[in-house]
Amino acid sequence: MITIETKDLKFRIRASEKGDEIFDSFRKKWVVLTPEEWVRQSLLGYLVQQKQYPPALIAVERGLKVGELSRRFDAVIFNRKGKPYILVECKAPGEKIEDAAVSQLLAYQSVLGATYLMLSNGHSTRCWQINGNNVIEQSEMPPPP
Repeated sequence: MITIETKDLKFRIRASEKGDEIFDSFRKKWVVLTPEEWVRQSLLGYLVQQKQYPPALIAVERGLKVGELSRRFDAVIFNRKGKPYILVECKAPGEKIEDAAVSQLLAYQSVLGATYLMLSNGHSTRCWQINGNNVIEQSEMPPPP
């Protein structure tokens, strides 16, 4: 399991009629601050602000086809050649990281073919490197692409 330190992260938050909103610098818009959104913004903020991942290589909430189904991934970090480097799935803090979440991540992976898979609920963050048929759990964040 990987520990993520979020106490020094900087975010823009405002109140609106819909509830609290956070500015998503990747999508360039204000979004409702749901528990899952807080996990996504915290994780991506950590990667950019503390681990020096380039924000230009991060895509958030984009569509993909899994078989006949239209889905949306939480985030993908691309390498400098435009290939998926890390596929990120976020869950609300109250949700357990269990088989259903891993299955969802693997379904997206079957389409995207990322080098790493990451799953977080804010309290628990797990990351696996995919190397051919080998799946290797990581104890640290992968280096920035």
